[in-house]
Amino acid sequence: MLFSQKKLTLPNAAEALTGRNTPLCTPEPHFVTGKPIAPPFPAALQTAIFSLGCFWGAERFFWQQAGVFSTAVGYSGGITPNPTYKELCTGLTGHTEVVKILFDPKQISYQDLLILFWQAHNPTQGMRQGNDIGTQYRSAIYATTDEQLNTALSSKQHYQQRLTQAGLDKISTEILPAPQFYYAENEHQQYLAKHPEGYCALSGIGVSFNH
Repeated sequence: MLFSQKKLTLPNAAEALTGRNTPLCTPEPHFVTGKPIAPPFPAALQTAIFSLGCFWGAERFFWQQAGVFSTAVGYSGGITPNPTYKELCTGLTGHTEVVKILFDPKQISYQDLLILFWQAHNPTQGMRQGNDIGTQYRSAIYATTDEQLNTALSSKQHYQQRLTQAGLDKISTEILPAPQFYYAENEHQQYLAKHPEGYCALSGIGVSFNH
């Protein structure tokens, strides 16, 4: 996660790394809660997928929220199948670092999660988040249902108005129907619980969604 200059443009299919056909690892239970991070999940749960910079801090932020059943980090939005973390860091997979959130909509709504997402990072920075530079750090919302997609787009429009009022830039967040999610290696899952002194640059820009 240390600062380095990485590609700032997404690769095309000819440039992207080949990857592999099989997953790299079998996800282990959540290090903090012991709950599963891979299917099957309880039927009442819904899934949200967000990218807001380095996924270590993003995952910790969301697993601490009431109503969140489980979290996992992974790679999404790119071309290379089943990429490794080292491959991601080359900028030649097209993926961004994401956190997958399993949540109980009776306890926390998707709109609630979106508000947390917008306020927890800077969504105006393009292919970077703070000192982390590269396509893997771009802001993204990957909607798992049509309802989520519509809700996400509406929330972006609203938060853009708040940012404009504050004199800030245009939102660069990528909002798309959810592409394939690839689990990151187990060493990256719940990383900051395993390494409490680990790197985390997650930081909002001080603009409230509602006020």
